[in-house]
Amino acid sequence: MSSTVGQVIRCKAAVAWEAGKPLVIEEVEVAPPQKMEVRLKILFTSLCHTDVYFWEAKGQNPMFPRILGHEAGGIVESVGEGVTELAPGDHVLPVFTGECKECAHCKSEESNMCDLLRINTDRGVMIHDGKSRFSIGGKPIFHFVGTSTFSEYTVVHVGCVAKINPLAPLDKVCVLSCGISTGFGATVNVAKPTKGSTVAVFGLGAVGLAAAEGARVSGASRIIGVDLNPNRFQQAKQFGVTEFVNPKEYNKPVQEVLAEMTDGGVDRSIECTGHIDAMISAFECVHDGWGVAVLVGVPHKDAVFKTQPMNFLNERTLKGTFFGNYKPRSDIPAVVEKYMSKELELEKFITHEVPFSEINKAFDYMLKGESIRCIIRMEH
Repeated sequence: MSSTVGQVIRCKAAVAWEAGKPLVIEEVEVAPPQKMEVRLKILFTSLCHTDVYFWEAKGQNPMFPRILGHEAGGIVESVGEGVTELAPGDHVLPVFTGECKECAHCKSEESNMCDLLRINTDRGVMIHDGKSRFSIGGKPIFHFVGTSTFSEYTVVHVGCVAKINPLAPLDKVCVLSCGISTGFGATVNVAKPTKGSTVAVFGLGAVGLAAAEGARVSGASRIIGVDLNPNRFQQAKQFGVTEFVNPKEYNKPVQEVLAEMTDGGVDRSIECTGHIDAMISAFECVHDGWGVAVLVGVPHKDAVFKTQPMNFLNERTLKGTFFGNYKPRSDIPAVVEKYMSKELELEKFITHEVPFSEINKAFDYMLKGESIRCIIRMEH
């Protein structure tokens, strides 16, 4: 790789030119990394629902042309000025949020909401100079959440890069850079169910299944999956889900159904849909005295929900979490080790694989609800 250091790299990237239109594989120029940046050679990336949401340009400022992608694994090609903790050849996972290690959040043991590098979906350029590192024929192409992994090479802030065990297979652990860590961490780091407890998971997409996996690893005795799509129930058994509730099959609120099933409520609930009704149900279904509900799903920015204050006074707790409360650089390498020691299973999340040239198939699989995770293999 040494021959490319300090040079512009020409490579293939999948560019979103306009909302909802298939991505186009283009030759792009990728500039060298600037101060506190690294340039990565992406080997595997996967499609997350967040990519689809911004590709569809629903409910946020549309920004095109853009290179999407944020769940990936790769190798450091070169580093910019001031980067000391990473070197060419290191195996890494880029992450959509970061850890500067300097701010109050990074110095806090409780928070992972870095002031400098927390997710910013409206920023299409690098923090250092407000410019893009991608261009086609001299015209800039916007970045996405600081990662833009639908490109053979990308430039990322050093604080958004987790250095991992080089023996870990990147085609598996790449899914830990977003959705799987978000759900798994919501359970093990925030809900913290005890052995033998009952856990309800709302929404059985990739994040919800990862939350269920966290409950399974924690030794929960009952894991109740709540979803409007009965086709997801069979698949969810692999992730430790023991019972299923489809709210459409009842003529009363699902929180009442769950309370009846569990002698007054579940011990922990994790909400992974982002829908207001599910959030209320997830909170109101936990047991008084000790129940904890954790919100993971992202709602519309103007959304509000109502619940009676007595639900809190009766000693129920409601928490929110972001990226499973993991600090990207400090914590994600240890999650990779959980996979390496077979404590955490990742293969079952990966339902499809396509070559980079067929990236639009990954969108089709997700839009049809056929995939949990589709790995996109770069063809360097």
